[in-house]
Amino acid sequence: MVVENKATITYIQLLKEDLAIFRLVPNDGVVPDYHAGQFITIGMNVPSEGKVIRRAYSIASHPENKKYIELVIRWVRKPLPGRLTTQLFNAKEGDEVTWIKPTGAALSINETLPNGNKDNRRIVCIGGGTGIAPFVSFAQHLHDVGDKREIVVLHGASYVDELSYKELFTNLEYESLDKGKDKWNFTYRATISRPQDWFNRSWGGQTGRVETFLRPREDGMSPLEELVGEKITKDNTMFYICGWQGTIDGVMDFLKPKNFVTQREKRADGSFEVKFESYG
Repeated sequence: MVVENKATITYIQLLKEDLAIFRLVPNDGVVPDYHAGQFITIGMNVPSEGKVIRRAYSIASHPENKKYIELVIRWVRKPLPGRLTTQLFNAKEGDEVTWIKPTGAALSINETLPNGNKDNRRIVCIGGGTGIAPFVSFAQHLHDVGDKREIVVLHGASYVDELSYKELFTNLEYESLDKGKDKWNFTYRATISRPQDWFNRSWGGQTGRVETFLRPREDGMSPLEELVGEKITKDNTMFYICGWQGTIDGVMDFLKPKNFVTQREKRADGSFEVKFESYG
């Protein structure tokens, strides 16, 4: 039987009119156990519907944080206003939501290879828009448990103010540079898909959709390969992708020719190099 609980919205950070970070604290004070990469289902009563509307959102906070559950949510406005997101974006700190315990295994962090050996491959996380949320959880979790694998987070957005966790990721990269990559090996890069827009006039980084990090340049190396300093192969890198289906497909267009396969299409021996979760 599904158990529905209540939580209070304790923090709202409006990044722009249709993008916000929400923090929820269960009313019993106990943040549930979960794994990085999982999602939680929340709900609110929608008066126009006369019932509670529920939706699932990837958790951005990490399992070691027992103070709150954090979510980054976009207000759905087209083609029709989203019933739950409209309610959320009209909510105030102190309002209540319902929640159902975290679940989902599509983006669980791979720890072992099919032969039972530890998976020490580089971790590359690719998030489009709010698809960055599970990788915020990944990065903080892997940091807190002292994971020594190389971790690269790539985020794609239309506008600079949609790079919702840029400061957090940048600080994690500075820590990697300060401590040394033998202790914490983390890199963050972002790309903006509308560089000509006036609002993005200050942007000087990568441009295009997030999958362009994988597009080979004239010398045969992609921006990602230049970043890590070697060719990306299925033996040295594990990919995690979250975003619209177009983002998943765009990434796989570059990975399939390199013989990367997804967990859903894993080989007879159980091996794979890509995990993904699509939200549309």
